[in-house]
Amino acid sequence: MTGQRQNYNYDVIARALREIDAGGPALTPDDLVTRMGMSKVYFQQVFMQWLGVPPKRCKQDMILDHAWRFLVEPLTALETVPTAGLSKGGRSHDLFLRWSAMNPDEYTRGGEGLVIRQGWFETPFGKTVVMGTECGICGMGFAAEMGEAEAVLDLRRRWPQATFVEDTALLEPWIGAAFGGGEDVPLYLIGTPFQIKVWETLLRVQSGYVTSYSQLAEAVGMPKAVRAVATAVGRNPVSFLIPCHRVLRKSGALGGYHWGLSVKRAILAWEAVRTQM
Repeated sequence: MTGQRQNYNYDVIARALREIDAGGPALTPDDLVTRMGMSKVYFQQVFMQWLGVPPKRCKQDMILDHAWRFLVEPLTALETVPTAGLSKGGRSHDLFLRWSAMNPDEYTRGGEGLVIRQGWFETPFGKTVVMGTECGICGMGFAAEMGEAEAVLDLRRRWPQATFVEDTALLEPWIGAAFGGGEDVPLYLIGTPFQIKVWETLLRVQSGYVTSYSQLAEAVGMPKAVRAVATAVGRNPVSFLIPCHRVLRKSGALGGYHWGLSVKRAILAWEAVRTQM
């Protein structure tokens, strides 16, 4: 799929989510496609293209009603993972993730002496800035709501003393594997020891499942540090691959998301549908 087509598909899904929010509970699937100015068949095609799954792989009854169910209530196919149910592996949404972490002393120097490569890529969730070192991906930010300039600055501010250079060649194979699935994707975690502990625990929440901040705090071994854990989740620089989007409030509400709630809803819907296939 070309980058332009991929970006268009996400724009359609994002617009559908806005129409769903505006229409409320009374909005029907037929109402949605009318508001979108599309036929059911075309919306189905866009939805399948966005998922990256050929329509022939899907059951015939997996059409608009199926898409609607996951867009309106993406958690209908998700289960809250009990603390004991967290996977002990590093596998996430059919990826094999391996990670290493920056030395704490190097982190306190704000990335001084570190060369970070960056580049822009089209992903299922719109234009995405990706940053990495020779050791792996260290940053990934979505620009759909935040904007391109702010997404870059947001990540760069985390390592103010680092040197940043444009280099898509290093990053492209990793991003291809990240959204193609089935291959090894290296991560390089740049954060405090506590943040890294939380992020490593997040990597154990499997695609198609969610957890809560309190459950995550228990899994980290600090059940009373829910607020600190939530702050560490919010500081996660590697969106999607370190799945902070899978953390919800105890009530089941989506809660916040650094890159925008519509992006979080779209990611959960994307993972939920693919998990069910």
